[in-house]
Amino acid sequence: MNSIVAIVGRPNVGKSTLFNRLIKRREAIVDSVSGVTRDRHYGKSEWNGKEFSVIDTGGYIVGSDDIFEGEIRKQVQLAIDEADIILFVVDVEQGITPMDDAVAKILRQVDKPLFIAVNKVDNAMRAADAVEFYNLGLGDYHTISSVNGSGTGDLLDAIAEEIPTPSEDDEVIDELPRFAVVGRPNAGKSSFINALIGEDRNIVTNIAGTTRDSIDTKYNRFGFEFNLVDTAGIRKKSKVKEDLEFYSVMRAVRAIEYCDIAIVMVDATRGFEGQDEKIFWLAEKNRKGVVILVNKWDLVDKETNTMRDFENKIRKTIEPFTDVPIVFISALTKQRIFKAIETAVEVHENRKRKIQTSKLNETMLEIMQQTPPPATKGKFIKIKYCMQLPTHTPQFAFFANLPQYIRDPYRRFVENQLREHYNFNGVPISIYFRQK
Repeated sequence: MNSIVAIVGRPNVGKSTLFNRLIKRREAIVDSVSGVTRDRHYGKSEWNGKEFSVIDTGGYIVGSDDIFEGEIRKQVQLAIDEADIILFVVDVEQGITPMDDAVAKILRQVDKPLFIAVNKVDNAMRAADAVEFYNLGLGDYHTISSVNGSGTGDLLDAIAEEIPTPSEDDEVIDELPRFAVVGRPNAGKSSFINALIGEDRNIVTNIAGTTRDSIDTKYNRFGFEFNLVDTAGIRKKSKVKEDLEFYSVMRAVRAIEYCDIAIVMVDATRGFEGQDEKIFWLAEKNRKGVVILVNKWDLVDKETNTMRDFENKIRKTIEPFTDVPIVFISALTKQRIFKAIETAVEVHENRKRKIQTSKLNETMLEIMQQTPPPATKGKFIKIKYCMQLPTHTPQFAFFANLPQYIRDPYRRFVENQLREHYNFNGVPISIYFRQK
């Protein structure tokens, strides 16, 4: 499971610059998918082989220039509750301010790994000035400059030490698959879960954002067994006004990270909006299986092709990852809710699918001989062998004489061929071209 690192501190100390630097190391490599909208305040990072998520709490504060101390206190408190590691950023130019003191006071009671980053230290003079920060009573600190990156390597080394190494045993335990029901507030997530379980164990009101926490429910009916996770609605950033909303966002992020299948709930009366798209890409970026449920379908005025048009519009928005099941349901009238669960179970099976190496080579090499990658600089690219990697999610390696010349369009062609011949509906696939 990924650890969550939360960056806290008062405004204008350089939290966002540090955040960007932490996630850039990996972002450029991981998100080479075109059209992936990225969330400004949440990202993934990797250092010394350890993966973790980074959350910039500053991004969740209202009107960030004239912030009240109270707001920051709340942010810090929430970060402490939700994150595994706290990174407290201060500014050497300003020295210790009353607000830094207030944050330090809260942090002194924390029993979690805590790192102090003294920012804007870009020369020896300033390094000497940083000594003042011992007065915060939080122990040692790291001097960094988030603009030019000096000192961030040592800081990351220290953070990585605190992150547990994923052990083989973690992977082996085949617990029940976790299905997280995610979506913006008031899309009908709790109603859907109640309809499935047949009891009102979640309070359902028509006030957006009633569910504040993610709640786990074991589902065991009709021969299916899994854990259902109901998350708080993910809100548009501009709406994250009260601390509880920020809490919901963190919870939903966490639910997606820890689930196997993300059931993305869309409100049919509002359509597939930017926020829905963000949630979708968050699941894709974490390599989760995805099912899109269009809820409240009973409230939509229908003509002959209404459903087809709605579906096409969604697929257009989520290109290039369009091989995703879309089910139209009504949690209220229970229309197609069983189909929704059946589909989620199928996607979970697809995500575990392993293809025999001999069969894979038989199918794929023939296709690639008929349609080889376009020649570059007069050199012909030959793909000699392929295999599925022994990973949790479907990943494939293709060995070629000149892998560096294979471009994205061909990678997509290969992915489409894999999808055509094997059922990976709803599952992101990773493809690597390597030197034979």
